[in-house]
Amino acid sequence: MGYVIATANMKGGVGKTTLSVNLATALVKEHGKRVLVVDLDTQISATLSLMPPSEFAKFRKRKQTLRYLVEQIISPVDNPKFSSHDVVQHDVCNLPGLDLLPGDIDLYDEFLVSQMLHQEALDLGKCEFEFVWNRFERFLIKKILQPLVGEYDFIILDCAPGYTLLTRSALVASDFYILPAKPEPLSVIGIQLLERRIASLKESHQKDQILKVSMLGIVFTMSGNLLTGRYYRQVIARVNQDFGASKLFSTNIPIDVNVAKAVDSFMPVVLTNPSTAGAKAFTQLTQEFLEKVKVVAQVQS
Repeated sequence: MGYVIATANMKGGVGKTTLSVNLATALVKEHGKRVLVVDLDTQISATLSLMPPSEFAKFRKRKQTLRYLVEQIISPVDNPKFSSHDVVQHDVCNLPGLDLLPGDIDLYDEFLVSQMLHQEALDLGKCEFEFVWNRFERFLIKKILQPLVGEYDFIILDCAPGYTLLTRSALVASDFYILPAKPEPLSVIGIQLLERRIASLKESHQKDQILKVSMLGIVFTMSGNLLTGRYYRQVIARVNQDFGASKLFSTNIPIDVNVAKAVDSFMPVVLTNPSTAGAKAFTQLTQEFLEKVKVVAQVQS
């Protein structure tokens, strides 16, 4: 069984998607792993980092996006039209072993979800809406991933910024989460907020299930140049004090225009320009990632 890894931060603009797709690609390219990227953000940044818009439009027209898997769970039928296998796109970026479950600009209807859960609460005779909501969170993403987990070494869930239904469900379904952050105060606040949210999430679910998800580490992205480096190091040192060195990846991702340029080619920088500073940092981070997973897995076993 593969590991499910969520990348999440309450704050946007911290390089979350860039981390997700480059980590996934480096795991395949440099280490021969089989990896699935799941795009849980309506901005579909992870999807468009791995395929051009014209290709995505074809899949969306054929209803081969996450949206239709979510819809089948919200409005279940006896004979669903789509399975998770039907939606997964294989060997994206012409890289065997790198697969994508494309996102969608319209993933679910909040009104339909609330209506469905309200009716379910009434049918069960439950006074507390929280019971059915928590149960829905526990199986939404997990049910989509269940047929796929055994086929991959890693499934990387690219979560939307904030604390959406899909982000919560992704965290519940994950073994670990990675927290990308810029070395600046607002981004650090995003770390603290997410940690509090996850603690609350575990508490609300503990009556029915012990959530096993744990932080694999914090990755600092968009690290500064000589002019800003000292200030950034001060912020990183403060996070080190709050969380401990073991919770920080020692590899930081530098500011590199080539990382942004790679998006124009709809491929990760570790493929388009592997000799650049950004690509080398992601490659180094991937090695550290594998070492952290190995250590944590040994501790848990």
